[in-house]
Amino acid sequence: MAAREIQVQIPPDLDPVYSNRIQIAYKEDEFTFLFLHEIPGTNQARAKAIVSITPKHAKNLLAVLTKSMGEFEDKFGEIKTPAPESRENSNVTIRGYS
Repeated sequence: MAAREIQVQIPPDLDPVYSNRIQIAYKEDEFTFLFLHEIPGTNQARAKAIVSITPKHAKNLLAVLTKSMGEFEDKFGEIKTPAPESRENSNVTIRGYS
């Protein structure tokens, strides 16, 4: 399928948000992303945005992020992340909900 250009209209009062933590929940028909701002030095976070998408769109998002991350690292260098065992216990994903 050929790529098509889409004109995006951004309302002038739409404020950007900063998120340094995300929680992801899913069920059969949707993925929900809860974007949070974790407050440094506390055990608190503020919800900044909630976005729900279909599983198909989630898979497309994964592909776009993978491609974009590869391009970013080609340009700026590899991003180092914590070892998998330390990420496993972090509070970043809700494994599913009903």
